Amino acid sequence: MGSRWHNYSHLIRMAALFVAGILIFLVGRSFFVPADFGVYWHYRAGALDDARARPIRFAGQAACVECHSDISDLRKTARHAKVSCESCHGALATHAAGDEPLKPTRPNGKALCVGCHTKSPSKPVAFPQIDVADHAGDNACIECHNPHAPKIS
Repeated sequence: MGSRWHNYSHLIRMAALFVAGILIFLVGRSFFVPADFGVYWHYRAGALDDARARPIRFAGQAACVECHSDISDLRKTARHAKVSCESCHGALATHAAGDEPLKPTRPNGKALCVGCHTKSPSKPVAFPQIDVADHAGDNACIECHNPHAPKIS
């Protein structure tokens, strides 16, 4: 009988470790996972209220076009037609609402343009890409390009 117990004792110890691990996991989960997690499948129900409580930061393309129709008309046939205004100019909900009396600052064109147009083998060949040092040197992009209609002006 003693040798039989000795043959299975390592399995019993391993099973006890698994049970202890599962208990630790369940106790830890009860402390770290919010109570409303899983109400909407894999989401926390309170996340919706948290998102609603955040102030709106982006105005959306329609708000920009209301006042800046001239820029909208220029962009319609340009290569940046599908790029939203706030992609380059940043979140402008306060500006669009009239809460911001001054004009928003102009984005740093060179840093902004280079973010999308730096040459990279991961980008499609048809996408306009440049080697900044060869293309422009120290010049700003807007010296030759209108950002809303970027063909050489």
